[in-house]
Amino acid sequence: MSGMDVKELRIIGFLCNWCSYGGADSAGVARYKQPTDMRIIRLPCTGRMDPLFVLKALLGGADGVLVSGCHPFDCHYTSGNFYARRRLQVLKSYLPVLGIHEDRFEYTWVSASEAAKWQSVVTAFTDRIHELGPAPRLLELEDMPLRFKEGMDIWPS
Repeated sequence: MSGMDVKELRIIGFLCNWCSYGGADSAGVARYKQPTDMRIIRLPCTGRMDPLFVLKALLGGADGVLVSGCHPFDCHYTSGNFYARRRLQVLKSYLPVLGIHEDRFEYTWVSASEAAKWQSVVTAFTDRIHELGPAPRLLELEDMPLRFKEGMDIWPS
């Protein structure tokens, strides 16, 4: 679905430097066809991934957010992916409470040697976001629950 004939949506990918970013790079070197919608943000580890980064992206106009890290027991920092999985799973369960379709967010694992898997993951996620369409503009900051509003204040706009 994704390609030149479809309007691009704003999809953010937070990728672990050691695994998923390498997988995406390998897919590019191998010249696998990939959607062009995703803008990648490289992280030292998904364990560094604050769930508020996802909320900030979605509330700031992203149509979808993908977080990808190392497979279990392959984390460069031993257990960062386990911390990320726990936090992001909780976040995903709260997205509908905030009026965000939970399919607009996904957490996955891709290693640096899995270029073909990266291609299939990013293509499937991008296709899903295209099926959902552009995200409705979400809550204004004034309407957000106080605890999220306080968390958002730490980022410059």
